[in-house]
Amino acid sequence: MKNIYYLGYLVGIILFATSCEKHEVEYDTTDLGNNAAEFQVHYCAPIVSTTAAYIYQINVNDSLYANSNSPLLPYNAIPNGSVGRFFTVKAGTVNLKMYTGKTTPTLAYNQNCTLKAGKQNIFVYDLQQPPIVFDNGYPYAANTTANTDSTAWVKFYNFMYENSSTPTTLKLQYQYYYKDPVTSLYSDTVNVGKPVSFGETTDWQPVKVKKTVFNSSGYITLYYLIKIIDVNGNDQGFLQMVNSKGKTVSYSDYWIAYIGRRYHHVLAGIRTQKSPSIAVSVFTAL
Repeated sequence: MKNIYYLGYLVGIILFATSCEKHEVEYDTTDLGNNAAEFQVHYCAPIVSTTAAYIYQINVNDSLYANSNSPLLPYNAIPNGSVGRFFTVKAGTVNLKMYTGKTTPTLAYNQNCTLKAGKQNIFVYDLQQPPIVFDNGYPYAANTTANTDSTAWVKFYNFMYENSSTPTTLKLQYQYYYKDPVTSLYSDTVNVGKPVSFGETTDWQPVKVKKTVFNSSGYITLYYLIKIIDVNGNDQGFLQMVNSKGKTVSYSDYWIAYIGRRYHHVLAGIRTQKSPSIAVSVFTAL
C-alpha cells in the first residue's frame, strides 16, 4: 500500500512540474536599448480649436505614428488615453510632419528637432517654426514616508501669445493657494518655481496636498494665479487677460491635485482676445 502511495505522490510531482512548464508566464515587451528617444507631442499653437485645425495624421521620420482614429486637437497632447505613454524613435535628428484633413490629408507642419535618449516633451507652438523640446524630468523622485505623503508635483510652461503671431515678452510667475480642509482657512500664496519667459518651463515643483481622510489616495483643489515679473525681478501685479465673454480680468483657475501625481500645466492661447483666450491645459505625467 505504501508503494502505491509513494508512486501516486511521485506522479503528482511530475504532473505539477509539467503543468508549470506549460503555463510559464511571459511578458510581451521590447527592449528599447540605450539609444531610444521617448517623446510626447504637445500642440499649443495660438489657433481656434476647430475641426479644420485637428491633426489627423502624424509622421515621424516618414513613419506613421498617429492617424484619424485619434486626432490631436489644439491644446492637447499625444499619445493620449492613459498616463505615462510615450512614442519611441531612435535618438538624433527627427523629422515631424503633421497633417490636417480627415479624408484628404493636408501637410500643416514639417519641421526637424533633436531628440536624445530618454523621455522628453515636444511642443509645437508655431506651425512655421521648429518645436521646442523639453526634458521630461524622468526618473521622478518620490517622497517616501512611514504613513502617507502630502506632495504632488507641477511643471508650468509659458506659451502665451499677445496676438496670433506675437509671443509674449512677459515673464510669468505661476502661483497657488488652497483652502485648509480642517480649518477652512485659505493658505498663503506659494510660488510654483521661478518666473518663466515664453517657451520656458519650471522644473518639477512640489505642491502641498492636505487630505482629510487618512486611509485614502488624498487630493485637494488648488487655486492658481499668475503674476507678471519685470526684468529686475519686481512684481508688476496679476496677469490680465480677455476672457471668453470679452471682459478683461485677472487670470485665475483651479485644478485638483492628487498625492504622488505629476502634472504638466501648459499656458497657451492669446491673452488679448476672447478666442482662443489663454488657458492652462493640464496633462498628467504620473
